[in-house]
Amino acid sequence: MQLPAQAAKEDPQVPQTLDAAAVRTWCSLALDALGRDREEIDAINVYPVADGDTGTNLYLTVESAARAVEAVFDAHATGTSVPDLPDTVRAMAHGALIGARGNSGTILAQLLRGMAEVLGEDRADRGNGADGAARGGGDHLARALHRAAELAREAVAHPVEGTILTVASAAADAAARTRPTVDGATGDGAAYGDGAAVHAAYAGARVALAATPGQLAVLGRAGVVDAGGRGLLAVLAALVEAVTGDAPSPVAPGARPHELPAVVESCDADDSPAGPAFEVIYLLETDEPGIARLRRRLDALGDSLVVVGGDGLWNVHVHVDDAGAAVEAGVEAGRPYRIRITHFGAAAGHQRERAQRAVVAVVPGEGLAGLCAEAGATTVLARPGEPPASGELVDAIRRAHAHEVVLLPNDAELRHTAAAAAEQARAEGIRVALIPTRAAVQGIAALAVHEPGRRFDEDVVAMTSAAGATRYAELAVAERQSWTMAGICQAGDLLGLIDGDVAVIGTELAATAETVLDRMLSAGGELVTLVLGQDVPDTLAERLERYVRDGHLAVDTVVYRGGHQSAPLLIGVE
Repeated sequence: MQLPAQAAKEDPQVPQTLDAAAVRTWCSLALDALGRDREEIDAINVYPVADGDTGTNLYLTVESAARAVEAVFDAHATGTSVPDLPDTVRAMAHGALIGARGNSGTILAQLLRGMAEVLGEDRADRGNGADGAARGGGDHLARALHRAAELAREAVAHPVEGTILTVASAAADAAARTRPTVDGATGDGAAYGDGAAVHAAYAGARVALAATPGQLAVLGRAGVVDAGGRGLLAVLAALVEAVTGDAPSPVAPGARPHELPAVVESCDADDSPAGPAFEVIYLLETDEPGIARLRRRLDALGDSLVVVGGDGLWNVHVHVDDAGAAVEAGVEAGRPYRIRITHFGAAAGHQRERAQRAVVAVVPGEGLAGLCAEAGATTVLARPGEPPASGELVDAIRRAHAHEVVLLPNDAELRHTAAAAAEQARAEGIRVALIPTRAAVQGIAALAVHEPGRRFDEDVVAMTSAAGATRYAELAVAERQSWTMAGICQAGDLLGLIDGDVAVIGTELAATAETVLDRMLSAGGELVTLVLGQDVPDTLAERLERYVRDGHLAVDTVVYRGGHQSAPLLIGVE
């Protein structure tokens, strides 16, 4: 994304102000900096999980923030007015919140939210004269940085020093210490420019980043600074340039910004045990009491818990062994969506090398997301009426971090989107095989025969055969009167769709499901898969299992909970 460049550097003697235009430029410069450095930042990512994606996650988070800011400016493009600072910083924070990726990206989103709380105050409302001036300018920005660091620490369940939190706190402290008094000494007093504040914040952050290997043993052993803190330093450098026009001298991501003592804190190699198997991230609509309950539940399930946001919308990040339970906790607390589950693999806790092969699967509900993730797949959740875009599928392919990827779209409507994503990933050097699964039950069948140890072509053939041998059906509720292949249906009728076509029209879920099963099993079958929606009772599964067992002795039945999905029941017959 190319955003407008910053104007020529201002006179350093004139107080320089962070206004809406400077925020826009800040986003552009930060995105450029992270785009240049993200691979090197990824390479030094050893904490909390050495999964090599911190730079990429920060880049994607800032990209989302930049898009939101551009939308604000686009809304003013046809008129004579320009966005004000409060609208712009709030858009930046909201964009980061909804697009936050990974541990560091989620914390960065909260840092921006904290800054927006203070910078969102209208400067004109703070008065004039000595008192008003003292609360303006660089002091205003220093308070914003302080609030940012404060909120970020509150968002992390168990804050650790030597991380992005430490760097953020140091930046805020340095900006606050630089405030001059009327007689020229530092401390509270007369106003000073935003330029002085951002220079001080950057300098403080740079020193703090250099000290992180001595604060966190895993960094000391690896001989690197904290990757999240290094990414934040790039964002702060962009802020300096946006406000003052000065571009701080670059810091090589793998190097220590300042010389460190020859001896850093030592520790045993086994003091950083392998962590949980999955990273779970989702947006959640809920209230404060719901978030309080969620924090307690997730804190007991795993680690690296970060919950950011407010005003009814939150971004939840946690590392767990039971991905399904983490998503279920979100369902109990409110309405989760944009669920992303990433399997760390056996390399968690070490610098993760690219795997040879991985599977990426689109799933219609959070229950199946947990099921597929536990089978080793990287999942993309398709909300009812909101299919994923090709960019989301490309991001999932990248997150799978493998040389070879099998892509399961699990929806006939996604075939073109999935094909576009596969082509883009291939252009990036990833070998991608697209299996044209038309339903989630076909994806489950394909995943069940996936063998990473086989040759890639053999594995793809086996998975394609398993998917093709699985007939699929779903029970849906008719939204309006219409003509179908099975006759005329009325709004509210139950439709039994087999292989995409309406085959049965009914009024009661269990009876309609039994008729669909009869039609499907008339051609034979060995295994029936039932995927129940969120509000479907377990008694339905028990009834259908008995029905299959009584009428087809050689057919087995398996049942899964799909969670929130568009259809109350999905059926597969292999």
